[in-house]
Amino acid sequence: MTDWWGDQSTIRRFRGVDGIELWARDVGEGPVVVLTHGFPELGYSWREQLPALVDAGFRVLIPDQRGYGRSDRPEEVTDYDLQHLVGDVIALLDDVGAETAAIVGHDWGSIVAWSAPQLYPGRFWAVAGLSVPFTPRSKRPPTEIWRELFGDRYFYILDFQERGRADANLGRDARDTMHRLLAPAAGQFDGDPSDPGILGGLPDDRGFVDRLPAPGPLPAWLTEDDLGFYAAEFARTGFTGGINWYRNFDRNWEHTAHLADTTISIPSFFLAGDADPVAQGIDLARMEASLSDHRGNVFVEGAGHWVQQEAGAEVNAALLEFLAGAQPST
Repeated sequence: MTDWWGDQSTIRRFRGVDGIELWARDVGEGPVVVLTHGFPELGYSWREQLPALVDAGFRVLIPDQRGYGRSDRPEEVTDYDLQHLVGDVIALLDDVGAETAAIVGHDWGSIVAWSAPQLYPGRFWAVAGLSVPFTPRSKRPPTEIWRELFGDRYFYILDFQERGRADANLGRDARDTMHRLLAPAAGQFDGDPSDPGILGGLPDDRGFVDRLPAPGPLPAWLTEDDLGFYAAEFARTGFTGGINWYRNFDRNWEHTAHLADTTISIPSFFLAGDADPVAQGIDLARMEASLSDHRGNVFVEGAGHWVQQEAGAEVNAALLEFLAGAQPST
């Protein structure tokens, strides 16, 4: 297999919104597909999808998005709202001379992906979200809803709103943080076994990382080299860039009032692991009501939140089938 991540010739540097320098992989020829990663990940998270898509005849663009990896990390929180994040994708398309593209996102990258055809209609011919479904705009600011829902219990997104606290907690030991997130010891939480950790945990002084299960053995899909790659990058950059995306939930809500009743008309697709706690209880009917050309949902048996890494073959097969059927006729 070609070592795309060791091939420096595939690196493209381009200017994003406000002129910051961003870094992306640019591989293959054919219709353009952009892959947007989540938190706390990197373009490297799509390492299983890159060769499959290139072999299928696509030109694949995989950015380290602003705040991550080799891309710039602006200091202002407001530099991480959706206008900037999606604008960076448009800047990448403009840089390669692509009028349109398909966009596939995972986790926070899914929010970027779902927002892209809404903010820039006509620039995308297909959209797919992994792990995080399309969610219509709420009637109230998101943090207001979450504070009411969780009360005094711990919820990581609310914790992330305070500048500095979570940044220090995640950055204390980047390797430990990434190991706990990517390969936790199954079902092992400290303290009360009924404490669901970061998703409604007990109201005490523990930080984000301290609420995660202890590190477990590395699964087959995650090698020591993979973990080392993540650990080295986040040890160098810290986690503030990615956390700042969360600090814009209410700002994004304020700036998207004009999208409240819009639908996404291009072909769409959703995929998640059936063991992903983030994807539990998804209201598929509510999502599909805003997607006028939805091509289906796939839940990968046994896969968790890091679905495209955990189940590369299954994800590749589903994405390739969707993209093949979604390509506009020429």
